[in-house]
Amino acid sequence: MVSSENNYAFIDSQNVNLAIRAQGWKLDFKRFRVYLRDKYQVEKAYLFIGYIPGNQGLYNDLQSAGFNCIFKPTLQYKDGTTKGNCDAELVLWSMIELGNYKKAVIVTGDGDFYCLVDYLLNQKKLEAVLIPNQYHFSGLLKFKHFRPFLRYMNGLRDKLKKERAP
Repeated sequence: MVSSENNYAFIDSQNVNLAIRAQGWKLDFKRFRVYLRDKYQVEKAYLFIGYIPGNQGLYNDLQSAGFNCIFKPTLQYKDGTTKGNCDAELVLWSMIELGNYKKAVIVTGDGDFYCLVDYLLNQKKLEAVLIPNQYHFSGLLKFKHFRPFLRYMNGLRDKLKKERAP
């Protein structure tokens, strides 16, 4: 079913993944993609993720679920941590695609996206800011003019939780 809304989602995968796991569950991305389509009429969902060569299976699954994955090279540090911050890519792609969507759903709790959310709101291009954890997100997204657009994933656990494989 093609929606007349033609909304796009721009998803900060690291923020979503860490915030959901901190609540004790894992997100089923296939279910999440369906949710975005049904709830927000999202026709295209861009998922911004750091690229790690050994994770090709994950990337294939995400693309099969309907996500347009935008990869950023990662850096491996001596302490074993990996860094692949995709904030600039999310902002860039939301601007590249600005003329192609009716409204945007920004999925993050990261205050680094304050300027993007504010710009989209002023352009009347903001559908929602979907925050993974309503009890732990940036104060920059709590300003009064954003409040009508804030939505939270906390209550979606039963609907979007990844079930353990048998």
